[in-house]
Order: sequence, then C-alpha cells, then structure tokens
Amino acid sequence: MDKHISLLGFLSVVHILLAHFGLAKCVATYTSVCTQTPYPELCNSLISTTSPETTLDDENLFDFLDISLKRTLAQSQNTHKLISEMDLSSFTELGKSAWSDCLELYEDSVYQLNRSVGSNIDAQTWLSAAIANGKACENGFIDFNLLSHLESFSMLISDFPKFLSNSLAINNILMAASSSVPSSLYSNKQNRNRRLLANDHFPEWVSARDRKLLQSTIKADIVVAQDGSGNYKTISEALAKLAPKRRSGSKRFVIYVKKGIYKENVEVKKSMKNLMFIGDGIDATIITCSKSVRDGYTTFRSATFAISGDGFIASGITFENTAGPQKHQAVALRSGSDLSIFYKCSFKGYQDTLYVHSQRQFYRDCNIYGTIDFIFGDAVAVIQNCNIYIRKPLTYQKNTVTAQGRSDPNENTGIIIHNSHITAAPELIRAHHDHVQTSFKSYLGRPWQKYSTTIFIKCTIDGLIDPAGWLPWSGNFALSTLYYGEYMNTGLGANTIRRVKWPGFHVITSVTEAGKFTVRNFLAGDSWIQATHVPFTSGL
Repeated sequence: MDKHISLLGFLSVVHILLAHFGLAKCVATYTSVCTQTPYPELCNSLISTTSPETTLDDENLFDFLDISLKRTLAQSQNTHKLISEMDLSSFTELGKSAWSDCLELYEDSVYQLNRSVGSNIDAQTWLSAAIANGKACENGFIDFNLLSHLESFSMLISDFPKFLSNSLAINNILMAASSSVPSSLYSNKQNRNRRLLANDHFPEWVSARDRKLLQSTIKADIVVAQDGSGNYKTISEALAKLAPKRRSGSKRFVIYVKKGIYKENVEVKKSMKNLMFIGDGIDATIITCSKSVRDGYTTFRSATFAISGDGFIASGITFENTAGPQKHQAVALRSGSDLSIFYKCSFKGYQDTLYVHSQRQFYRDCNIYGTIDFIFGDAVAVIQNCNIYIRKPLTYQKNTVTAQGRSDPNENTGIIIHNSHITAAPELIRAHHDHVQTSFKSYLGRPWQKYSTTIFIKCTIDGLIDPAGWLPWSGNFALSTLYYGEYMNTGLGANTIRRVKWPGFHVITSVTEAGKFTVRNFLAGDSWIQATHVPFTSGL
C-alpha cells in the first residue's frame, strides 16, 4: 500500500516538473526534449519508429529515458570491450598504468549504467559517477603528461560520453526540481533499514556518550591486530580472505582494526559492500603509505586506502599518505563508495589528500590535513563538524582547500563544508611565528572542472585565508560556470567584502538558497545516515 502511494506521489511530482519545464502532456515532443540535451542530434537518433513530433505524457517520457539509458549502457559496454582489447605496444609503462585505471573505471561505468536503467532518482548519482570515471581515466594520462596516449585513447571512446551526458540531461528533466521531490524517494531500498549489528564490547575510541548511542548497533565480526591477538595481522590479508564471501554484501560486516601503524595500501573492492571499519581512534589506528605521482602512480592509484564497495563506514581511524609536498599528488583516501560515512577519522597528506571521487559521501567530526586541492573529486559530499588543517607547502606553492570536479551541468555533485573550522596546521603556525607564513597564500578552493561546485556554510574561517577567498585554475576558465558559495561563516578569513567578483561566486543570504546544500536536501541524508546511528545535522 505504502509503495503504491509513494509511486503515485512520485508521478504527480514528475507531472508538476514536466509542466514547469514546458513538457506537460500535449506540449512536449521527443524533439523538444532533445533540444534540451547537450547533443540534440544524438538524442534525435534514438527516435526511430515513433514520430519526432509525438506528444509525450509522463509514461512515455519515462520510456524515452529508458531507451536513452539502454543505448548509453550498450555504448559503455562496447567502450569497455575496446579498451580491454587496445593495442598497448606503443604505450610507455606509465601509459599502461593509466590504461589500467581506465579499464577499471570503465568497468565501473558499465555497472553504474546497468543499475541506472529502470532506477529512480538514484540514477542521477550513478550517471554522475560514470562521468567522474571518464574524467579520472583522462587524468591518469594527464598526470604523466602523456597527451599522445590520451589522444589515442580518446578515439576509442567515440560517442559514449555524449550519450552519457544526454541521458543525464533527460533524467534531469524529470528530477531537476529535486527540492520538491519527497526525501523518501532518495532512499536506497537495500540500505533503508540497515543496522550495524549488536554487541556489548567496544574499542577504546567509543566515548561514554557514544557507547550509549551505539550500544545496540556495533559488533566486530573479525579483528585485525599487529600483535597477533586478532584474526589477522594486516588489513589486506583480512580483505583477501573476506573477498570470496562478500558477493551480496547485504548484511553489515564489521572489522575492528586495533591500535597500531599499518603500512599497507588497502583496496575495498566493489564486491565488498556494507563494510564497517572501526579503529581505536584518531592517531591510534593508522593506515599509512607513500605512493605518489612522482613515484609513477596515477593520482587515482596513489591512494593509501581506496574504496569502491557501497555502504562503507569508517570510525576512529587515521588514513595517511606520507609522500610529502615534494611528491605532488599523493592521496590518503579515495572513496567511490555510494552511501559511505566517515566518523571521527583523520586524513593526512599534502597535495590531494582526500579524493571524494564519486557518489554520496558524508564526513562527520573528522580532521583533514593538506596543502593543494586537498579535498577534491566529483562526489555528492558533505563534510560536517570537521577540522580542516592547512599545512605548510613548498615555498613556491599556494594552498587550496578544495578542487571540486563537476564537469557536466546536469550532475548532482558538489563539496559542501558545513559547521567546520578552517585553520592552520601546527607546522604552518610555527612558520608564522618564524615570520615565514606571509609567503604562503591560502584559498578556499579553485575550479578543477567547468561546473565546479563548492559551498562553505556556517564555518569558522581563520585569517590565513586570503581576502579574495578563491583562486582561478587557469585564466578565466570556469569563472562564469562554477558555483561557489559562502553562507554565514565567521572568523577573520570569512569577510566577503574583498572576495573575487566572478559571475559564479555567491555570497548567499537566502535561507532557502543555503538550504539546498544541507544534508537533508543535497545528500538526502535523512533517508540513510540516520539508520547508521552516526550523528548528523540535517538542516542548516
């Protein structure tokens, strides 16, 4: 009964949206829909047996979206096949490394397209993830300045990115006014009622207050401990043993990682869903390594800890990359996990510390350290009640907190930083005391891609942030297409009088406008974070 009511409610909302966009029954045609896509000719190629001027109602517009998604899926499958069969004889070793990333990323795009067909509003996230995958693939070649390799590769992918962008646009016609859609529609059926199991035993990081909060929800299924007191001594060994058993991943599986320094690169693969990692606290359980672009790894592959499996949760762990500022891109953690949560964790690095690669992610009560673009990626990410520490860069470098990677106007992605503190790390404070800090300029972000979207809400911004606030990427690139916003921030660095005058920069004064970027509305967090018992602020 509830399901039918929800579906009827959804269709009524869609009808309102269609009317709003001039697509109401007896008004819209296939042709008029296609004119609103980035590539109208490709869109029109989907119209075969039906007349282009056939009027659309709610039902056959959904059918048209389905046709578009299935064609895009076929394109993704063919593209992945072509990549797997690519002649690499002319590729350097670095080129082969970038190609390997692309093979994995395009395999994931096939997965994202598969689950988007026949989906609801989740498709906007999954299609955006496929776009992020394509950009990450390109960036591997750019990391090594292999533009000739990239050109060869680009010839293979043909029209797939265009079909993908069109499908995203068509889906967005139905979902654009997302604030009018009931939040229940965002929920993922598999995650709606998930719990974290039960036990009376807690690791050291759980405070008395949190112990009460979590006492009915946490149980360690396996224990990793360097001293031999657990089931395994390394995290990688535990995951290798676990992998064959985690094909469905419908039940939460909890791994307790005891206090210690774990020097390893860890990968949580796509098949490993609904994992929870619990450590003994920030700087007690430390996962660390030092891969970097300078050492021959792509940015994507440099991550100390990488996650592809959906529904990942981590608490009480430090993720670290110790490559240092001289090694440039060096990721501490990369997440492409949908509906993932990081609670009371720390992320330490310099350039590109925290890679919020794709899909829906929530960070609460965390510490994030870095220098250049150290929170970056194309996820739907909210960072709440966190400490963001700007470190001392190399002498010629400028610090930028964020570099958000939205490349398509119809994506639903962005980096939202809410009720957090942007301040200097101890090493930068010492440099200030030694009269060195004046040579280091720090900014809230710069536009990595054309539609870069980043908003700071009710944050404390210390005086180390330059009065301009934001830094260009290159010339006028993206300055009119990006969306950067600041709302009710405080601190010496929060004054917006001398901020950049870019068309895409906004000093937000409207509660309604700011409310679009809350956990409730931007991340639809009410429908999935609450079930994990991690605390969060739903609104402003």
